Amino acid sequence: MSRTEEFQELRPLLFSIAYRILGSVAEAEDAVQETWLRYEATATEPRSVKAYLSTTVTRIAIDVLRSARVRREEYVGEWLPEPLLDDPYEDPERAAELAESVSMAALLLLERLSPLERAAFVLREVFDFGFPEVAAAVGRSEAACRQLVSRARRHMAAGRPRFEADREEREELASRFFDALREGDVDGLRGLLAADVSMVGDGGGRAPQLARAVEGAQNVARLLGSVFPRMARIEVTFEPHELNGQPGAIFYDRDGKVLHTLALDILDGRIQTIRAVINPDKLGHVGPVADAWAIHREVQAGRPS
Repeated sequence: MSRTEEFQELRPLLFSIAYRILGSVAEAEDAVQETWLRYEATATEPRSVKAYLSTTVTRIAIDVLRSARVRREEYVGEWLPEPLLDDPYEDPERAAELAESVSMAALLLLERLSPLERAAFVLREVFDFGFPEVAAAVGRSEAACRQLVSRARRHMAAGRPRFEADREEREELASRFFDALREGDVDGLRGLLAADVSMVGDGGGRAPQLARAVEGAQNVARLLGSVFPRMARIEVTFEPHELNGQPGAIFYDRDGKVLHTLALDILDGRIQTIRAVINPDKLGHVGPVADAWAIHREVQAGRPS
């Protein structure tokens, strides 16, 4: 195979590694592109193309994450990962690890790790790289990498997200939720929510957002049941779509532009967490982005006094 063909064959894996380290579709795509430029420019032929490219994209992602940490500390409001519509990498033998590690809950847990811990954990626990490969990728000894992974495991285990295992049950409950949302059925919504459900939104100061998380079934149901009917009156619509491996939906304005996404964590027959990504900077890969402020003003203007 040519270098281009080899790279294209491994591109899904490289993106999936970078996305899990960075939590950003745009930054992961940039890291993959930079990996290609470095591969194209090198005069030597790597002994293992997969090892070379995986090491390169990991090191680039670690550097990006270190600089992103500063920006995230100054972020306005709740920070959420960029929604992922489809994970391009598939491995039947690692399906469970891949699905769990891409969820928003898992990505938020990964945010608690240092960049090196995060990279080592992703390579070892998610993609099953050997410790020699992990060591080469993160630039540490095998012994140091074992410690990095061990610490990361402890952090992740302490808050490991749990989800409804039965995909059919999960999708059926999500369908009932979105039907109730469409109808503005507050009682119907409340019956699908866990008592301690939490709803968070990420506008990043670039779009209308919740001042803080909304907690409790009654509060969340009342908010959703009152807001969406008003949005529907100005022709806001939504389409159910899996996001980060969990049930969710993409919301559109009357012109078909993306307003925000909504992702659901479901466990024990109830919705545990609802996460809305509203920041337009995080939605460009989903489609043309709507003017969320204009929609907000239009909704407010039509609100009964």
